[in-house]
Amino acid sequence: MDTRLMQLLVCPLCKGPLNHDHATHELVCPADRLAFPIRDGMAVMLESEARTVDPDAPPPSPLPFPADTAAP
Repeated sequence: MDTRLMQLLVCPLCKGPLNHDHATHELVCPADRLAFPIRDGMAVMLESEARTVDPDAPPPSPLPFPADTAAP
């Protein structure tokens, strides 16, 4: 999935930032503890498709910013 596109995506519930979990191929909302799957390079941003993330699991790392853009 394109890094720039992933930086534009936000959680459909709280509109907060998402973290990319490379191990599970999911976008994770740390605030709502939901993981949205990435299938065939497309993020499935539907609440009905999300799974609940274990609150004791360490959060995935934040999405990296491309070298040519500044972090917010």
